[in-house]
Amino acid sequence: MHLSEWQRLADILVNYSTKIKKGDKVQITMMEADTFPLARAVYAEVIKAGGLPNIEFQSAYLERDLMLYGSDEQLDWVPDLQSFGMDWADAYIGLRGARNPHEFSSIPAQKIVAHKRAMGTISAMRNHVKHWVLVRVPNESFAQQAETSMDEMMSFFFNATLIDWEKESVRYGEIKEVYQNAESVRILGKNTDLRFSTRGRKYIVADGHFNMPDGEIFTSPIENSLEGKIYFEFPGVYAGQMAKGINLQFSSGKIVKATADTNEQLLNELINMDAGAQFIGEFGVGLNYGVDRFCSDILFDEKIGGTIHLAIGRGFEICNGTNHSSLHWDLIKDLRSEGKIFLDGKMVLQNGKYQV
Repeated sequence: MHLSEWQRLADILVNYSTKIKKGDKVQITMMEADTFPLARAVYAEVIKAGGLPNIEFQSAYLERDLMLYGSDEQLDWVPDLQSFGMDWADAYIGLRGARNPHEFSSIPAQKIVAHKRAMGTISAMRNHVKHWVLVRVPNESFAQQAETSMDEMMSFFFNATLIDWEKESVRYGEIKEVYQNAESVRILGKNTDLRFSTRGRKYIVADGHFNMPDGEIFTSPIENSLEGKIYFEFPGVYAGQMAKGINLQFSSGKIVKATADTNEQLLNELINMDAGAQFIGEFGVGLNYGVDRFCSDILFDEKIGGTIHLAIGRGFEICNGTNHSSLHWDLIKDLRSEGKIFLDGKMVLQNGKYQV
């Protein structure tokens, strides 16, 4: 089923997203068995391109076993072969399958944080790989999570990925220039009035070279510049757990108060993971209006056209960001029904639509 679509997507991932050439070493993560059809198609495309592919297998079930039975030493362990794979690779393609979003619901928050801190080390290494792309591959569990049918989910997925990314890149680039030419950002919305500076920081266009589906621009704001408050309409999703109704308050860039209607303990555990987790590493703007629904999955949700997101923790060196953390947790704010963005005092977005 969907064989031709998998092949078309693999062609985009290998020949557009990561631009695999002869001799390139390519690390492919196959997370969950459901990703095998795409993993096989990607493997074949890498071979056709003359690359040297290696596939590793991961699963939320295995992570659950580690957190259930592992010692503190094992939870803090950064897997040697995974870190070696990141050092070895010229390109990384992560095929992230879905599992029951509540798989870790019975795991104590401190165990989840310890394990994810170790895995955050691997994620940080990915930023030093020449080319990388992450794909969330839907399955029935994902469709249930998004509250839709499997057929509708697959149509939604392929409609959001099998598009003319060269054309999309031009449109994103035009909006990126508007942001790049400004130094101050103000976000107004429900329970929100947040200001920060991006002076000297570089905006990046995400047009299918980082995630699939893609469709955003992002930067790392000046770390100590955030002032004000922000409310997130969508829940923060971390390791299968949801923190709903998140409110953050900032002073001199630091999160000085964090509340949530649910899972507030997890929210504060994450913010206190390390010193860098108390600051913001990313400001992003969703531009893919084909991604029109919240799926409780960041690889889709941060692309929703008419939204913005802030990532608590690790920033991007490529954007001149300086914040270091094992955490990089994106939180999505919906501006489509109530929200505005001002750049240097000029309104550029109102209720999810650009005015430029």
